[in-house]
Amino acid sequence: MLTFNYEAKDRASGKHVKSTVQADSEAVAYKLLVEQGYTPSKISEQGKNSSLIGAVTNRITTKDRVVFSRQLATLIGAGLPLSQSLHTVVEQTNNTRMKSVAQDILTSVEGGKSLAESFSKHTDVFDTVFIALVEAGEASGTLDKALERIAAQQEKDAEMMGKIKGAMIYPAIVLMVIMGVMIFMLLTIVPQIEKLYSDLKQELPFISQIMVSTASFLVKFWWAALIVIGAVVYFLIRYFKTPEGRHFSDAIKLNFPLIGPLFRKLYMARFTRTGATLLATGVPMLDALEICAKAVNNSYVAKSISHAAEKVKNGKGLAESLENEDYILTLAPQMIGIGEKSGRVDEMMSKTATVYENELDAAIKGISTIIEPILMVVLAVVAGGMVGAILLPIYQLVGNIHV
Repeated sequence: MLTFNYEAKDRASGKHVKSTVQADSEAVAYKLLVEQGYTPSKISEQGKNSSLIGAVTNRITTKDRVVFSRQLATLIGAGLPLSQSLHTVVEQTNNTRMKSVAQDILTSVEGGKSLAESFSKHTDVFDTVFIALVEAGEASGTLDKALERIAAQQEKDAEMMGKIKGAMIYPAIVLMVIMGVMIFMLLTIVPQIEKLYSDLKQELPFISQIMVSTASFLVKFWWAALIVIGAVVYFLIRYFKTPEGRHFSDAIKLNFPLIGPLFRKLYMARFTRTGATLLATGVPMLDALEICAKAVNNSYVAKSISHAAEKVKNGKGLAESLENEDYILTLAPQMIGIGEKSGRVDEMMSKTATVYENELDAAIKGISTIIEPILMVVLAVVAGGMVGAILLPIYQLVGNIHV
């Protein structure tokens, strides 16, 4: 499904409209617009004519979605009609792409569709959880509260992912420094050692010879190295977008030393927080579990949740169904079991999410403390090895001269 920008005239009101429409082709988009009562004057596929800078600056961030949700919730909670609330949000939205999406939602709502149906036209912007909560809010007459819960859910999720990414920044910088030191020494100091040995007609030590060959290759065939690196990165990106690649990536996240426990806590926090939000909004248990399986964004954890959902469907309680499932941490079914006995599953899932979020925060701080000295040792070993490989031939030369 492609997204098209269009300009058209509304035949009923005579107004000129600019918005977006999703269709399989430009011809299908044109037909859809005509059926909706518009006379299109311009249709172009979104992203084809936009620059890279425009694509980056106009991307819709979590903050944009949170602001959109909170503004709409506030206006609806104040008693304004949905159509007028959307009009106001469109006027207050600064992000160009978000404004276009909001305008299309407004047009769809004014055309008689529900808000959930209008959101579902933009699945690249609003995920399954978002749409399900909006649909439940509309059905229960608590749309403003549903939108507030959506905003809180997104903020929590973004905060957790931000902490994990933040913990990875320092190691990434240190690794870049290590690579920079290696390249600098290979391209500047090593060639001088080779020239010195060549002038004295001496044979380089084996380790130094490897470094000289590497430096020579980089100087002569740097373009080939860049092509190889670019090709590897490209194919890795393509691979991780395939089902097999996603499974492999998901397995690494769950089982890799240091980061595995972080991601396990993250997925449990995401599962329980999403489940609590869905159940509190009135989404049925089985539907909530199905959405949670998609929302955790890990195929292995999703499979465990789906297995539990099958057991719930067959009459078991949620806590019992989650027990002994792979990648479901022990605390989750224990707390949910308490919630089932007291009739407050959503509340206990919310408390469970808070526990995992706090544990995740503490674990990130602990790993940051541990990883710093480890990286310093790695940097010292790499730099020391490079220096040793450079100084060794010099010492050998001095020894040969004395002999």
